[in-house]
Order: sequence, then structure tokens, then C-alpha cells
Amino acid sequence: NSRSRVLVCVSVTRPTNARLAGFMFLFYIATGVASMVLFGQATSGAEGTAATLASIAKHATTVRLTVVLGLLTFMDAVVLAVALYALTRDQDRDLAMLALCCRVGEGVIGTISAVSTLGLLSVAMASTAAAGPDAAAVHALGDLLLKAGGGYTLVGATCFAVGSTLYSYLFLRARNVPGVLAWLGVLASVLLVAGLPLQLAGFLSGPATNFMWIPMAVFEVTFALWLLIKGVATTPKRISPELADVTA
Repeated sequence: NSRSRVLVCVSVTRPTNARLAGFMFLFYIATGVASMVLFGQATSGAEGTAATLASIAKHATTVRLTVVLGLLTFMDAVVLAVALYALTRDQDRDLAMLALCCRVGEGVIGTISAVSTLGLLSVAMASTAAAGPDAAAVHALGDLLLKAGGGYTLVGATCFAVGSTLYSYLFLRARNVPGVLAWLGVLASVLLVAGLPLQLAGFLSGPATNFMWIPMAVFEVTFALWLLIKGVATTPKRISPELADVTA
């Protein structure tokens, strides 16, 4: 009957979405880490705006590669958001859609940051030939773009944290993954939701800004492996008695 066809459809697509989400978690982490490492290499050892711009100009190819990786993270964020939405929409479609919008917004901000990096590279290349007042203007613009890049990162990370909170809450409510894992996701996400705005406002700095990401890293890697290996339990949609009578 119609109800059986609906349940078969859910059971077929759910494992696929779970595996896709698990893979995208790991691929997204790898992409983001690679981008940070490469940009760190391009600016390694540079102190001050002038030295940083000179280092970026010297490693132009590396910086361009970080831009490509930055654009790739947009697709990572969107695909992951859609897969997680498919796994959580049966619990609360509105909350799942809100979480999807947050994760897509994270990807969009990442793309804007990548475009900003291209502008930074152009300024860095121009700084190698600038002198006198022109050099001062170029360095001031470069300093602005460097600071803007950090701002984009924090704003995008905040969108990520809100989306992660909502998705983790929906998994916790559905009880289709281990409760300990779902709670870890909620707590790690809430920690970032609280800490990232404080960092953006300048109230939080130093090692704490790195330590607050550790629970999230543990959660995402563990959750990714769980989705790849175990998947999520089937939680079919609730069907009203009236609809059940019609479809029976």
C-alpha cells in the first residue's frame, strides 16, 4: 500500500544520506585544514603588515590554491547541509530548514572570504613595486584586508555553530544516534555559539579561542565515522489516523 512505499523510500534514502553526511564531514575538515595550513605557509615567519604582504606575494601560487580550496568549502557546506537536512527534517522541518540556512550561509561567507583573499593577493603583488606614499596606502589596504579575513572566518564559524546546534538537537530528539554522541554535539556547538561572538567582540582571546574547538573536532570526527559505519536508525514520519485510513 502507499504507507509501505513511503517507508521503503525512507529506508533506502536514509543510509545514502548518512554515508554522504559522514563523508562530507571528513572531507570538509580536510579541505578547511589544508586551506589553513597553506595560508599559514604563505605567511610563515612574517611579522607586520609589510612583511606579511611580501610573503604573500612571494607565495602567490600557494595563496591562489587556498582560494580554490575556499570555494570548494562552499560546496562542502551546501552538500553537508542538504544531507543533514534530509536526516533531520522528519523531526522538525522548520528547525531543520533553519539549520540548513545557517550552514549554507556559512558556505557563502566562506566564498566571500575567498574573494577577499584574491583581493589581498593583488594588494600584496602591488606592494612589491610601491614606494613612498603609495606604499603606505597599499600597506594600509593590506592591513584592512587581513583583518577582514579574520572577521569573515569568525562570522562564518558562528553560522556554522548555530546550524550545528540545531542539527545536533534534532538528532538528540530523534534518538536515532547514540545519546552520548548527540549530547556531545549539542554541548560542543553551544560552547562555540557562546564563545565565537565574544571572540569577535574582542572579549575572548589567547589559547581559549583554540581550546573551545576541541570538543567540536572530537564530535565531528566521531560522528562522521558513526554515520559512515552505522548510519542512523529509521524514524518514519508520523501519519495521522485520517491519512492512514486513506492510504491503507
